[in-house]
Amino acid sequence: MRAKWLACSLFLFVWLPLPGTAQTHQVQPQTINVAPTADDETRDRISRELAKRINLQRQAALKADTDKLVKLAGELKEYVDKSNENVLSVEVLKKAEEIEKLAHSVKDKMKGPN
Repeated sequence: MRAKWLACSLFLFVWLPLPGTAQTHQVQPQTINVAPTADDETRDRISRELAKRINLQRQAALKADTDKLVKLAGELKEYVDKSNENVLSVEVLKKAEEIEKLAHSVKDKMKGPN
């Protein structure tokens, strides 16, 4: 009986891998050098043109927003000039909030797409 148990243990020990001693086979990735095709070049050209259009649109939006920001700042100055130290108009607060929101929008647009 003891010989059977010893034989079974030896069989399991030899044929079953032990943790940490198992060999792993690593497959090296193969690089394939393929010459760029006309489709790849066309796709690259189209993506560059699209990026250029997006940047132009972003620049136009920035210009429009900064023009509006200058206009709002002028209006805010007019409201403040008309008020005195005892009166703070609700319009002044609304203008200031509008300027703040627009300024944050301009800042985000200047950062570009993330």
